[in-house]
This record gives sequence, C-alpha cells and structure tokens, in this order.
Amino acid sequence: MVNTNTPFKQHADVNYLVVGLGLTGFSTARYLMSKDYCCRVQDTRDIPPYFHALRTEFPLVDIIRQPLNSELIDWADVLVVSPGLSIAQPEIIQAIDLGKSVIGDIELFAQVVNKPVVAITGSNGKSTVTTLLGEMIAADNKSVAVGGNLGIPALDLLPKMVDYFVLELSSYQLETTKSLQLVSATVLNFSEDHLDRYNSYADYIQAKLHIYEKAKTCVSNEDDETTRHDSNDILFGLTGTSKAEFGLVVNDSGTWLAHKNEPWINVKQLKVCGRHNWANCLAAMALACTLDISRQAIIKAMMEFKGIPHRSEWIAEIEGVEWINDSKATNVGAALASIESQDRPIILIAGGQSKNADMGVLYEPIKQRVKLVLLMGVDADRIEHAWVGAAPIERVDHMANAVVRAKQEAVSGDCVLLAPACASFDMYSKFEARGDDFANQVRQLHHV
Repeated sequence: MVNTNTPFKQHADVNYLVVGLGLTGFSTARYLMSKDYCCRVQDTRDIPPYFHALRTEFPLVDIIRQPLNSELIDWADVLVVSPGLSIAQPEIIQAIDLGKSVIGDIELFAQVVNKPVVAITGSNGKSTVTTLLGEMIAADNKSVAVGGNLGIPALDLLPKMVDYFVLELSSYQLETTKSLQLVSATVLNFSEDHLDRYNSYADYIQAKLHIYEKAKTCVSNEDDETTRHDSNDILFGLTGTSKAEFGLVVNDSGTWLAHKNEPWINVKQLKVCGRHNWANCLAAMALACTLDISRQAIIKAMMEFKGIPHRSEWIAEIEGVEWINDSKATNVGAALASIESQDRPIILIAGGQSKNADMGVLYEPIKQRVKLVLLMGVDADRIEHAWVGAAPIERVDHMANAVVRAKQEAVSGDCVLLAPACASFDMYSKFEARGDDFANQVRQLHHV
C-alpha cells in the first residue's frame, strides 16, 4: 500500500491540485472553487469530460491539459486524485516522497461532514445494499442522502439537510481517506477484482478493510472471514449458524430473513431473487438496526425494493425466454452470484477487460448451468482458454450479434444472461452503457 501521508486540513492558504476531470474531479473542483480555495485542475485528455461544464461555472479556473509534471507537483500542497487514477503511478509517488498530501474527494468530505455517515464496501453488492439501506432510512421518515461511488459524488451531497449520509465506497476511495468517522461500516464480501491495479489480492483486501479504521460499529459477513474486523463485529450470513445475528431461518412456511432467529420477512416476499440478494438484504438489515431504524420500516423497504438497473435487471420475457441485464457483474464473484441465482438453463453473454482475475473460478458453474457462452471483448482469448470444455463457446464482435445469436439458440424456459465477469472499458464508456446496449438490442430485436 502507498503511504499517502497525513492530509492537510482544509484551508484557503492550501494549494489544491485536482488530478483528473471526470465526474469526481468535477465535483471536487466545484467544491474547492466554491469555497474560494486555491485550486488548479490537471487532466491528460485534450477535452476532459467535464471541461466545458467547469469552465462555464468557473471561467477563471486553471485547467492544465498535459501530463502531471514536477512543476505542478512543486506548486501543490495537496493532490486530490480521482479514484480512477492509480496513486501508485510514479508522479504520485514523487509527490508523496516530497511530503505532499495525496487524498481523494472522500477525505475532503470527511473533514467537514457533521451528520452521521454509514459506509458500504466489498467486491459485490455495494450498490444494492447502499440503495436499500437508504430506502430503509427513508421508510422510517428520516432524511437521507445516498451517493459516493454510486450516483452522486459525496461532496455534492454535503449541502443537503439530512439525518444520515449513506456512502458506497470503492477500494480506490478508501486508500486516500484517513479522517472518515463512521457510525457503522461494512465490508460485504471479497472476490478477485482490480488485480490490474493492485500488486496482490492481499493489497486489494487491505484497501477495503481500511473502512473499519474509525467506525463505531462494524458489520461483517460470517460467510467470508476476510471481511472480519474483530470479535465485536455484528455478523450477517446465510449459513444459519448461531453466530450471525442476522441470518436465515427455515420453517414450515419457507425461508425467512431473521434477526436473532426471529423471522422478519419470507424470501418469497422479496422482489429481488437469488441467495446473493438475501445476503444483501441481511447486510442492509444489520446496518439499519445499528441506526435504530424501526423493524416496520426495514421490512417495508425490503418488500418494495425492486433492485437497481444493471444488477440482475429483468428486461423482458419473450416466447418463454427471460432476458436479464447484469452488466454490473464486472468481476468473477459478481458473475458467479448472477449465474447461480438463475434457475433456468442459461445462455451467457460475457467478456471485456478481465483485470487479470482468475476466470477459472467460473468453470464449474458454467459447466453446470450454462448451455452456451457468447464471448466478446479484448480478453476473449484468455477467458475462452479458462472456460474451454465447460460449455460451447462462440465469439461475437458486439452486443447486437450476441443478442441475435442468443435469440437463435434460446428456447422457451431459457434465460439469456448478460453477466460479463469483466469491466466494460474496452468497448463501452462504463458498465451502464453496456447494459443499456443489451437492453436496447433486446427491445429492438423483439419490438418490446
């Protein structure tokens, strides 16, 4: 792990260099400029995504469109690095060696927030749990702002007058955050991800476990020991042992999500399906209870929760074939959960940037549940090598071809599942664009 040094406390006399002008960089620059802090912005792209928006709001802002260099580093006291950029790159290491503070937008948020904050991280399920917890709080007639790595950047949430902030946080955000005081925090699970950015899986795990450092209450997954903080953790899990305060109870009327073995809601009452979503609900229940959210509000929110786009999103059922968009399955763990949540024969659309993950993890689930793999993207050769023999594999050039081939091969009772197990950036700007393409191709092809 890179030592980012102790962050400067916010002050008008500090020189801030915002590194990267994507959504988070834009949010950070707006925040600093609105406080009249001394701020410059650096991005290597000719026209960064939010260049015109920032210039429109702050015409005098200095936006340097060139690589990070010694002159900029010498000028800056604090580098606020966007989460999409590695702090292990040589220029950032140089800044750290010179005693510069390297932080992210969450550190700026942490230094000024004055309301309780709950934070969620993990390899899979972060967005679902973050969204569901926000709905539980709202159902209890309390005000809440939800964002961070999901939707609205954290600094844009600060002006909201709320009772609670609920943040989804990535490992990238956590590695540049030192001051975040949390009323409760959770690491949901771990699976291999972002190994193109970290030196090892262990480094990735440590980056996420950083969320517990200043948390009042820690919620961890009994079924994944790597998520554990200490013996005082509140546990959730699906294995049904007595150690988990939030778990499953099975009786004559079915399977229930339970608190201390007291059944709260039958899984048949949930609108989201799959054991991974049962775990997500249990995690949200645990976090909500740490905030004293009422049982009635928690159950109401779970009964009404329909999931979120691109996460096992039902698109259509046509001629007996279900079409499911799980474009958010950007790693092997998420794809595994997606495949195992289906009770129909699967035609799997997969591929993209594998991020050096072990694709062999999916061999047996594919062998057991998948009748055809339609494979695309830059790492198709590597993925096919890992899956050869598990199921028939065909290469497709783009999503339109994948949908056409899936239609040709699918029969009533099948499921066509987009669960790429990969990042999307080789073909799309983001995973949402990939999911939208899939949904649009399905609707266009079938006139839905």
